[in-house]
Amino acid sequence: MFSLLFAAMANSALEIKAVNLGGWLVTEGWIKPSLFDGIPNKDLLDGTQLQLKSVKLGKYLCAESGGGTIIVANRTSASGWETFKLWRINETTFQFRVFNKQFVGLDGQGNSTNVVAVSNFSGTSETFEIVRNTNDSTRVRIRASNGFYLQAKTENLVTADSAGNGEWRDDDPSVFESNIVGTMQGEFQVTNGYGPDKAPQVMQEHWSTFIVEDDFKFISKNGLNAVRIPVGWWIASDPKPPKPYVGGSLNALDNAFLWAQNYSVKVIIDLHAAPGSQNGYEHSSSRDGSQEWGNTDENIQQTVSVIDFLTARYAKNPSLLAVELINEPLAPGATLESLNKYYKAGYNAVRNHSSEAYVVLSNRIGSSDAKEFFPLASGLNGSVIDVHYYNLYSDMFSNMTVQQNIDFIHTNRSAQLNNITTSNGPLTFVGEWVAEMELQGASKEDYQKFAKAQLDVYGNATFGWAYWALKNVNNHWSLEWMIQNGYIKL
Repeated sequence: MFSLLFAAMANSALEIKAVNLGGWLVTEGWIKPSLFDGIPNKDLLDGTQLQLKSVKLGKYLCAESGGGTIIVANRTSASGWETFKLWRINETTFQFRVFNKQFVGLDGQGNSTNVVAVSNFSGTSETFEIVRNTNDSTRVRIRASNGFYLQAKTENLVTADSAGNGEWRDDDPSVFESNIVGTMQGEFQVTNGYGPDKAPQVMQEHWSTFIVEDDFKFISKNGLNAVRIPVGWWIASDPKPPKPYVGGSLNALDNAFLWAQNYSVKVIIDLHAAPGSQNGYEHSSSRDGSQEWGNTDENIQQTVSVIDFLTARYAKNPSLLAVELINEPLAPGATLESLNKYYKAGYNAVRNHSSEAYVVLSNRIGSSDAKEFFPLASGLNGSVIDVHYYNLYSDMFSNMTVQQNIDFIHTNRSAQLNNITTSNGPLTFVGEWVAEMELQGASKEDYQKFAKAQLDVYGNATFGWAYWALKNVNNHWSLEWMIQNGYIKL
């Protein structure tokens, strides 16, 4: 019965033309950088990658062997072992995670002054204050839990026993030059950055203004018929999600469903951020770049519970079109085994509440086999495979001309889409794409042609496509801007 129902719906030409409401209920700093403007020490957020050079020795601090032993100050150049990832406690207090994921701390559970990276857990003796020079914020001292400052006494001896004399001379072993080599700006960073007193107000303001009812009116008037809405796992714990997350995103999603009904727009709920992070990126709300989703059965079950919660809430809403079980799991960390287990359980969770909603399975990024979920999906009625096509993020696109980008769409992307489009398998969905290229100086006409090429090819996807995103400070990434300025016509 189900298979006949979905076959009939597919044959009636779904032609989903959707836009992603990216950067709304799951924060991505590059989409709306101003969201982070009010955070004190906003360059020192969770996941910031910091390298520290002793000004006296001229050498970098290093977690010897990547962690598990002492901290030294003997490296002339910095790489992974010399890079520390911050866990922010407040605007001046942090924990430092090393390459092998241990935390920097004081030896002997804080009873010694020797600085080591041996603990897999962070407590008081793994907590430090970063004191910046008011005249040069790259110059720092680091105060340990014993009240003393770290100092590089020798290349092989880093201790926490300096009183810190208040001056910032080049011969002071307690002074370090800090260099930020990586940052993250996701939901964890924005909420933990503002802290529990300020974050609720900031996020409520963002949720109530970034996407409004008029946006759904714009969507329906401009040839679009659906939205893909990224959500985070914490939405299922609203109104009191685990810290540092704040309540309110569920109410915003309720509003979206109401507006969607008002303008006959369909909704695809997309679990963009799964517990533990399925890809280690800021857009899955990783705290520090770690990817820990799917490592345990408990974690998978927690994720299924989120899908169950969302489907139960919206199953009877006529706007619900589909539920996407997870977004962009990254291979090899997100294994085929854990995803097959999760996709089967997640599909059943959706079906417990809805016989009509499509269930979208995202392909893994970093996997060479675009059909690896076909054995599972082919036996699941109403299943959809989601692929994301960007002519970005790879060296192969960096020297392409406009015409080569367009040719790549017509030749390569067309072949990739044809490969996964079968008469008896899952439907196909290009769930993210954008009319942006890795080149400077392209004309409006160039972008119009590039956009049209993608619309022509991705129009062959049997479920449909979704542009990333509706709004973005980067013009080509904003479908609203592209439509209003005549770059894209649907």
